[in-house]
Amino acid sequence: MLPQVGGKAANLGELASAGLPVPAGFCLTTDAYRRALSTSGLDEVCSALESTSTVDLPQLNQLAGQARSLVLDVGVPAEIAEAVRSAYAALGHEVPVAVRSSATAEDLPFASFAGQQDTFLNIVGVDSVLDAVSRCWASLWTDRAVTYRATNGIDHASAALAVVVQEMVDSTVAGVMFTANPVTGKRSESVIDASPGLGEAVVSGAVNPDQYIVDTVSGSILKRAVGDRQVEIRSMPGGGTQRVERTRQEARQEAAIQPCLSDLQIRDLAGLGQVVEKHYGAPQDTEWALDADGKLWLTQARPITTLYPQTTRRPPAPEVHAFLNFSLAQGLTRPLTPMGLAGIRLIASCVAKTAGFAVPDPRSGPSPYYEAGQRIFFDLTSALRSRVGRKIVPRVFDVMEARSAMLMRGLFGDPRFSVTSRTPLKLIRHVAPVAAKYRVPETLFLGLFRPEAAMDRVERLNSDLRKTITVPAQATAHQRVAHVQRILGAEVFATVPQVLPLPVLGFALLALVGRILGEQASYDELQAVIRGLPNNVTTEMDLALWQLASEIREDPDAAASMAGKTAETLVEQYRDATLPVVAQAGLDRFLRTFGLRAVAEIDLGMPRWVDNPTHILGVLANYLRLQPGSGDPHQQFRKAAGEADKQVARFVARARSISPLHALVVRAALDRTRRFAGLRELPKYNLILGIAAAREQLLLVGQELAASQRIEQPEDVFFLDLDAVENALAGEDRRGAVAGHRAAYEQELRRRHIPRLLLSDGTEPEAAAGANVQQRPGTLSGSPASAGLVTAPARVIMDPVGAHLEPGEILVAPSTDPGWTPLFLTAGGLVMEMGGPNSHGAVVAREYGIPAVVGVPDATIRLSTGQLITVDGGAGTVGTEDPEGAENSTV
Repeated sequence: MLPQVGGKAANLGELASAGLPVPAGFCLTTDAYRRALSTSGLDEVCSALESTSTVDLPQLNQLAGQARSLVLDVGVPAEIAEAVRSAYAALGHEVPVAVRSSATAEDLPFASFAGQQDTFLNIVGVDSVLDAVSRCWASLWTDRAVTYRATNGIDHASAALAVVVQEMVDSTVAGVMFTANPVTGKRSESVIDASPGLGEAVVSGAVNPDQYIVDTVSGSILKRAVGDRQVEIRSMPGGGTQRVERTRQEARQEAAIQPCLSDLQIRDLAGLGQVVEKHYGAPQDTEWALDADGKLWLTQARPITTLYPQTTRRPPAPEVHAFLNFSLAQGLTRPLTPMGLAGIRLIASCVAKTAGFAVPDPRSGPSPYYEAGQRIFFDLTSALRSRVGRKIVPRVFDVMEARSAMLMRGLFGDPRFSVTSRTPLKLIRHVAPVAAKYRVPETLFLGLFRPEAAMDRVERLNSDLRKTITVPAQATAHQRVAHVQRILGAEVFATVPQVLPLPVLGFALLALVGRILGEQASYDELQAVIRGLPNNVTTEMDLALWQLASEIREDPDAAASMAGKTAETLVEQYRDATLPVVAQAGLDRFLRTFGLRAVAEIDLGMPRWVDNPTHILGVLANYLRLQPGSGDPHQQFRKAAGEADKQVARFVARARSISPLHALVVRAALDRTRRFAGLRELPKYNLILGIAAAREQLLLVGQELAASQRIEQPEDVFFLDLDAVENALAGEDRRGAVAGHRAAYEQELRRRHIPRLLLSDGTEPEAAAGANVQQRPGTLSGSPASAGLVTAPARVIMDPVGAHLEPGEILVAPSTDPGWTPLFLTAGGLVMEMGGPNSHGAVVAREYGIPAVVGVPDATIRLSTGQLITVDGGAGTVGTEDPEGAENSTV
């Protein structure tokens, strides 16, 4: 029905069919629109729009104006006009009506087009109705509507408009109602905005309305706020509307302002909203009106598109639970593919089983594991209710994702999360089996007293892992699926508790030195010790890519042949083996070592660099544009390592002034810090090796499924889970399921707002607490991550693949993982929405000596490419200016 009548009419028809109070009316279908405009010349405008860049607003607006003129010139053809006359007469004699646009791409679950097309109120007489219909058709081509379609990838030629003609409700009070709180996300609160007169004043934002918030569980009214009554829109006798405006003083003098709804009316309205929500099965944004007889009418209902989805399964206990967004903790804002989530569930199940938790079905994940919006969440409730959990978990996140830690502490005072566990026995019961199974005490002993042996053991573990994740070439498809479950569900986690104690030991010993020396060891001096660290696989990767760029630059012919070419062109040359010899061989070498990495690499559905080296060749092309010798990272790394050695010597000398024993302890401690701290990246890297091995096996399975036409192409296997893959191997056609999962994934990719914490009732604590405190004008605040001060143009980048970063520009990103770090080598500074002082991006920024501030809310929205900003990495602030030429664009 949607293609024929559009979103608004379809929703109104469904409400009426459900027996809900909807004014009578009729609808002109999209067929009428298309028939009227079939010879208007609109097709040529659509073709021009499709070839126009989404950021070329002047051209988009010019073409939109052309389209509106064409539509108005056509008018309403005679046969359609006759049908309108007949339907209008059936409503009664000269009945006042509302003529409302209903677009085919309107009021959908993933994109609300509310207000983009026009509505005409209190229209009286058939000629006036026909004129309003023509103007509604033209409103499909407003500047705003055209830009929105272009930005969201909606085909202009496919957009069409139906028109709803409804009896006018001459309302005494009207407004909007959200059946869930659109600000906090709380599903058990209805938010009602109301104002005297027609609802247009509220919908258009012309008035500060009354606002009422109702607890839909208890029926209690949580908030009553009276509006200012400065604007009221009323129906006029004979047609049209009147806008009455008063100054604030006039409104107050006219009468004492009282709520425009009684408590009974508020509760009745909230109850009606719950009926609508139950009918649709999802929270709704409704428009309503109250007539002179006190009857409530619904004039619209559509999904609330801004709410973050709730978890895909409900907690077993009825009380409120708190979920931590683990995706963000991993520097990942984008959704994961279905198979990527399936892989994480297996790894999480392995961790839980090792820690002594019951996991009935590893493919479903352990009980604390949840998913929402195709992102990873963990139930934090037990930690919040534990005295030990409250001490440990926020401190871990202080350095990983500082704002999440702040939000956790904000829940400490919530009685729903009051402490019920006061001893560490439960924690010990789950940690001890892991420590025993993987010989953690032995690892710490070796690290302290035989560091060379500890490093040798790490090398053996890495070698053994590579053997373990190897799958026989002759394995069948079913066997490959079983190997994927084995690798992810049993093998890859094993290296984490065997390696992680060493970097933890390194950082703990650095903290010990700080305690020993007290005021003789400042924070900045301690941080200098962990710059230029050896044994950091991510740093080694970045330096290897820079070294390749240096080798190409030393060959003038090679550098010249690659200059000015796009990453896509270079990829084609690489695949055809036609790059210059030094580049072809060097890239082969780089990808053999690091090609299993990727952007968003914890998602096994994401292509690895060896599959698609576009990102790497794009970064390489950026490096080649730099002048020789400009900020050579190798020199910076060697300089940082040298400064670290000097700082170690200074600390040892200061300790010697206390006693020779103190000097011995400090020297040994800092030796272990330098040896082991760089290993912090290795556990995740080993996980990525396992994930990449699983991906390779699934691609082979995907090739078999594509050949048997169970899926369209091999990569579609990543839009299924393991159960669905086994069903496909058994003969089931999964092409429809893949299409549905791809559409849902693409929809989530467009989501910009991702909550750090989410309660089971839908509440986002960050929004509920008003966590964005008032800032000094022109200043954004976050967490200090890497000291230094830099002023330079910002470059907002949402996805590093194919991104262009001019040397010295400040990289502004939602978050980063190792796939982003090659960009750091040319960045002048870093600003991230997510992260803490010890998150991945912060550590790498310090390693490369670039100022960085992390945990800056909505930085990618509040800052623009080209905008001159000042990053103070020591203070944790970002100062902004708005020079001419700043673009409201992202990459």
